Amino acid sequence: MADERWTVDFWLDPSCPLTRTTARWITSLAGDVPLDVRWHVMSLFLLNEHREVDPEGDEEGYLRIPARVATAVRAEHGSAALGAFHEALWTDPDGTQREWAGDLGEALRRCGLPDDLASAGWEDGYDAAMRASHEDGVGRVDAEIGTPVLAVTAPDGELPAFFGPVLSEFPEPADALRLWRAALLLAGVPGFREIKR
Repeated sequence: MADERWTVDFWLDPSCPLTRTTARWITSLAGDVPLDVRWHVMSLFLLNEHREVDPEGDEEGYLRIPARVATAVRAEHGSAALGAFHEALWTDPDGTQREWAGDLGEALRRCGLPDDLASAGWEDGYDAAMRASHEDGVGRVDAEIGTPVLAVTAPDGELPAFFGPVLSEFPEPADALRLWRAALLLAGVPGFREIKR
């Protein structure tokens, strides 16, 4: 029943560990929710480039390197390849979750992607595409935000996009499903803006 499926457009900065947890959460729902995820790139470097002091402490702009590589993956190989690259970047070859992103070239190789895509991190050839993807994601939320941004399309129509949920730990299966339902409920309430704990 293809018309009964949900779609999540998911904008991620590949270097953000909290975003990684949210990405794991959204993919874990596949057994309970007929869900398709379309992966897109956003960039903490771009998000903070107008600030005098970078809240990520990245005054040298190193966070743009993995975002550029992710953009190259998305541009040359598509959404599914970006999802696989993000997964490989945050796991060891045995599937163990990493606390921090791994080597870009090694993650590309594990996905069967050309490891020369790693050179995109030090070049500006994909910067326009990275900025366009970033602006598409952050432009959907009328608030000061971070990463990730999710835009959910229900079987009966699109819901407002939202920032988060930001997760500090991976939820148990029952909590993962409750969080999905709660996020959709909140996003669907006109005028709802923010919740923090």
